Amino acid sequence: MLTNVVSWAENAREKYVTKFTFFLDERQQELCRQVLASQKLDNFRFWGGIDGAQRKMLGLLCPCDSDDDNDIFPMKCVNFTYRKADELSHRDFLGALMSLRIQRSCVGDIIVGQGSTNVFVTDKVAQLVADEITKIGRVGVSAGIGIDTNVVTQLKTIEINGTVASLRADCLLSLAVHISREKAAALIKNTGVSIDCLTSYKVDSIINENQTFSVKGYGKFILKSINGVSKKDRIHVTLCKFI
Repeated sequence: MLTNVVSWAENAREKYVTKFTFFLDERQQELCRQVLASQKLDNFRFWGGIDGAQRKMLGLLCPCDSDDDNDIFPMKCVNFTYRKADELSHRDFLGALMSLRIQRSCVGDIIVGQGSTNVFVTDKVAQLVADEITKIGRVGVSAGIGIDTNVVTQLKTIEINGTVASLRADCLLSLAVHISREKAAALIKNTGVSIDCLTSYKVDSIINENQTFSVKGYGKFILKSINGVSKKDRIHVTLCKFI
């Protein structure tokens, strides 16, 4: 897909041919941004159905497209309702969608609430999903096209405060997962650290404010703020761990 993104953007700008991708995960989105930026193309926008969505479509927009018209993206929300006493998970809904042989790229965010869940899908499969899924596991559900605005994304985090010698990946990972800097460096060299969804094996990779980072098996974090320097020239930082 990356090989086509630049030509799609150029066609949108020069030939007025708007193009949309399927839903992309955060890593794919970042790769697309880098490819388009390298060609100095800016006629694109990501949208996932709601503010703060993690999985989004990329729109390569022609000059006649409005910069803030999200309705042009070929996606719809299917809302499922069920008894509040029935607890369903993200995995339950994804499994039901996969049982219809719907590809993962056709599915955006799944936002689970109490008795109501919003599922964003491509418009071509939306009616199929609403018509065919009447039960998830042993739980009966009702489905319709449309969004329940009372169901919101809630990202839960734990705050971690401390000091680090620098903003290098090994220093921040050491603070984040409570291990020595040497062990953090070994983890990065062997497993890699994902910084804003792009993997690096360099222990001296710099992580900037508001960037996310993660190591497989240890969780995902964000450098929330840099809070000054101590008398011993250590940097006060606040991290958040997603839970």
